[in-house]
Amino acid sequence: MTDVTTTKKQGSGGPMAGMFGEGAGIVQILLEGRAFFALIAIILIFSFLSPNYATVSNFLIMANHVAIFGLLSIGMMLVILNGGIDLSVGSVLGLTGVFAGFLMQGVEIEAAGVILYPPVWAVVVLTLALGALVGAVNGVLVAFFRVPAFVATLGSLYVARGVALLMTNGLTFNNLSGDPALGNTGFDWLGFNRIGGVPIGVIVLAVVAIAAGLLLSRTAFGRWLYSSGGNERAAELSGVPVKKVQIAVYVLSGICAAIAGLVLSSQLTSAGPTAGTTYELTAIAAVVVGGASLMGGRGTVRGTLLGAFVIGFLSDGLVIIGVSSYWQTVFTGAVIVLAVMLNSIQYRGKARKG
Repeated sequence: MTDVTTTKKQGSGGPMAGMFGEGAGIVQILLEGRAFFALIAIILIFSFLSPNYATVSNFLIMANHVAIFGLLSIGMMLVILNGGIDLSVGSVLGLTGVFAGFLMQGVEIEAAGVILYPPVWAVVVLTLALGALVGAVNGVLVAFFRVPAFVATLGSLYVARGVALLMTNGLTFNNLSGDPALGNTGFDWLGFNRIGGVPIGVIVLAVVAIAAGLLLSRTAFGRWLYSSGGNERAAELSGVPVKKVQIAVYVLSGICAAIAGLVLSSQLTSAGPTAGTTYELTAIAAVVVGGASLMGGRGTVRGTLLGAFVIGFLSDGLVIIGVSSYWQTVFTGAVIVLAVMLNSIQYRGKARKG
């Protein structure tokens, strides 16, 4: 709308310029709200193709699937806002899930001849601590040793996956239902319970999303993150603790991956070392579809969640109408390329206005 007003004041374009300005405004609205409009289009198309798609029960099931990707995507968004990338989130999900399963199976102390069964709250705390530890290692490598984020997190991807395989010898921890007699009630409550008909996984995603939104909008850390992601050197000269912010975002990303690992393990009541393979790519896709810039400094929690729902609802819709899993991969890749292209158009246009 600013372009329209300016054109009229200058009197240089007449009615045609005004019409063009209005068209440009509509295009800008469509670009900025593309994840929302894409989600609506997906729901309408698959509702037409399958009568089983647009039902409350199916929406809740799909939302429960999206919760895993959404949790990873929120952590990924924080890193991307800082101008980085975290390729290790899928492997951290697998490692933390296996670690939780290892604790749930009981920790044997051979010297004492006993098996300890830690309570669920202790398993959760220790698992989150492991995710934070991996994230801290990534953050230190990037912030202090100046290792490119791509290389540092790619190395963590392999290390975390390898440790998960070593812990299980390539096998899967099954039957994580626990034993109430030992004070270990298992993960059933997280994977299968509902509150007001809403799966616990969806509620966990909502809580994490709200917390992340408040962190970005109501705290100094949020302002530091946007400023350091937009221009690291300028932020550092302004007194922003850039290195601490870099470490913090990777720690938060590791914690989000650990939460996703707990939710996925509880939904499956099992923990395998290969869980989360390629999930990091889905998380990046959700962030990009949600409108964040891979260059850093631009992105929102709301957009990221919409991006996660776009990819999740698209994948589940293709399954419901019987499309091959191979074509699902093709469609997901096409969505990523289209999203990056639209991001480029959107932010290039804003840069020219600036």
